[in-house]
Amino acid sequence: MIWDTIANIPLAQLLTFIAGGLVINIAPGQDVFFASACGIQGGPRAGMLAGIGVGFGVLFHVTLATIGLGALVAAHPEALRAIKYTGAAYLLWLAWNAWHAGPVDSHSRGSVQTWNILRRGAMSNILNPKPVLFLLAFLPQFTKLEYGPIWQQTLSLGLIFAFFGTVATVAYGLVAGYAGQLLVRRMGVVNKIAAVMFAGLAVRLVAK
Repeated sequence: MIWDTIANIPLAQLLTFIAGGLVINIAPGQDVFFASACGIQGGPRAGMLAGIGVGFGVLFHVTLATIGLGALVAAHPEALRAIKYTGAAYLLWLAWNAWHAGPVDSHSRGSVQTWNILRRGAMSNILNPKPVLFLLAFLPQFTKLEYGPIWQQTLSLGLIFAFFGTVATVAYGLVAGYAGQLLVRRMGVVNKIAAVMFAGLAVRLVAK
């Protein structure tokens, strides 16, 4: 069903959609900085898992857009504000924990808990109202009734966007993780760096 819907979309339009999504996902934003902070703090594996977790969060927003709840949330500014401030509080909580974490060593950085990192990545994205607004503005530009049911097009394009976005975010998390390993060998400040990044994300989320 999904593959049939994708096949109905002209190749040139599909490639344009993928290219536009890649530009958006490669440009550093909250997801990229979050995965990078996790990588710096916990190593390459933590950065990779954070990127995958962010991908799960994107799938949540794609689901909302597909069933129409995204439009409902976007139509109520108070709901968006509640999500925004909850997300900022969550990021500040992560910053507090990172700032007060104990000394980091190479062994502890490699022993991250898979579920914990995935959950943090997903929550970071879910509690950010911007993906709701973005998907509602971006996806409809590439849907037409003649290609098939709109909900199937929204779901198909959303899954493509989520896939490439996850790959890009995972790549950033891995690179930051390896960079963090270099910092560990030279200084014990990786937790402080991660804390500042988390706090900066919280301020950035509220400010916009």
